[in-house]
Amino acid sequence: MNEKKINIFTREINYIKEERYRENIKKLISYLPDYFFEIPASSTGKYHPRYALGEGGLVRHTKVAVRIAYELLQDESIGYQFKPEEKDIILMALLLHDGLKCGREKERYTRFDHPLLVCEMIESHQNDLSLTEHEIKALTNMISTHMGPWTKDYQGNEVLKAPSNKYQRFVHMCDFLASKKFLEVPFEKNEIVG
Repeated sequence: MNEKKINIFTREINYIKEERYRENIKKLISYLPDYFFEIPASSTGKYHPRYALGEGGLVRHTKVAVRIAYELLQDESIGYQFKPEEKDIILMALLLHDGLKCGREKERYTRFDHPLLVCEMIESHQNDLSLTEHEIKALTNMISTHMGPWTKDYQGNEVLKAPSNKYQRFVHMCDFLASKKFLEVPFEKNEIVG
């Protein structure tokens, strides 16, 4: 495993309660391409707040999406609807959701099908993981729909599915909120302050 990549998300990995899930997310983070840890969340700067721009912006966007999920899941009036293992898989999904945002090999712009590429990556490493088939399906179902209502590519082709259950909607909501320009999150050395 690539300790350097894993260490970037130490705090977020520790939000995950189940040790087996933590070990699996570490492996999956290790498989992410190097560019993921360097690029901004938006190639144009048009769709994300300032903290998510510039070098490492995609990492900061990911950290915020995970933190939003973590905080909401701790709130009894929201988190009650998810079992502990479901909360862990939600956090795993958010850690990985944009992992191949610019393709398997870095391309200039965001790949519209990047959610599907991440799912393929997870499935291709299934034999290296101790996740059950059900857990992998839950994880990939959440990732594959994280774009919410934006399901059509630039040519108008239906490429992605919209969220259709509470898990998918929750993951989309956290990603959506992390991309809103009116929500500025303070960072110090790529860690959320507070």
